[in-house]
Amino acid sequence: MEKKRAAVVGLGIMGRRMLANLERHPDFEIAGAWDPSPASSSQATAELPDLRIASGPDELIDRDVADVVYIACPPEWHKQYALMAVEAGVAVFTEKPLGVDIAESQDLVARLEAAGAPNVVNFVQASCEALEITQAALAKKQLGAISGVDIIVQFKQWPRDWQVAADWLRFRDAGGYIREVVSHFIFLTERLFGPARLVFSEPRYPSDPALCETHLAARLDCGGIPVNIFGSCGGVGPDRQEVTIWGSEQSHRISDFYFLATSDGGDWRDALPPDADPRATTLQRQLSNVGLWLDGKPHPLASARDALSVQRVIEGMLAG
Repeated sequence: MEKKRAAVVGLGIMGRRMLANLERHPDFEIAGAWDPSPASSSQATAELPDLRIASGPDELIDRDVADVVYIACPPEWHKQYALMAVEAGVAVFTEKPLGVDIAESQDLVARLEAAGAPNVVNFVQASCEALEITQAALAKKQLGAISGVDIIVQFKQWPRDWQVAADWLRFRDAGGYIREVVSHFIFLTERLFGPARLVFSEPRYPSDPALCETHLAARLDCGGIPVNIFGSCGGVGPDRQEVTIWGSEQSHRISDFYFLATSDGGDWRDALPPDADPRATTLQRQLSNVGLWLDGKPHPLASARDALSVQRVIEGMLAG
């Protein structure tokens, strides 16, 4: 099978992480990468010495160069590069969130769909085994009646240690953990239970108006199922990221994106075998699904329209 040619725009932590996984995946070859920062480009070539760094994005977003472009820059530039790809006839694989401005993202989705442009958004839990098992259990009615969903995230600091180089993440305009982390769990909830409606939201911000949120309490409604969301930043202790689906017969808890535990009323029991690197496992599964998408085959990946639905919920919560 001929390998798919993948280009990467944006060489922060997400771009470099994707490059490492593209290099390992048998379905792909790396067409090249670009970032406006020489330091980011140098770090990428230090990790992948054979990586070709383009002189600009237009050199990569070209049908003669790449079959798909992975857009890993901050979200306010997603639309610009996605539309470049549409014009060039290159498939669009963009990082989440889709954007930070609802009107801009609505316009992007409309233009992608009008052009018939292939597009997916990197909500990695679409390829997570924990979600697949939960979907199958719900389809078989194994959880019984669903009484609610709880989404809880807590970070001792934001951005986290491994994200501090991406300074934009600490600012209110485009960053914050609600956009970066909670968006994954809104996608998961909507994938399981359908579109979410915002009932109420109470975000809390620091005194500096430029900085992102510190706390959040919110509630959504998914077809009559209450979804409670609690977020906080600050205080020592391990970070916490979990989604719990409460059922009358069985409950499921997905924690730290990849780990699944179930309960029939007693203690939580691990539902997946140990994995030394579940992030890499899931990213490899995600890339396999990207390959299916590029071949026109059925896949579970999020579309730009799916991501727009998530964005509406996220921006509504941040607005309060």
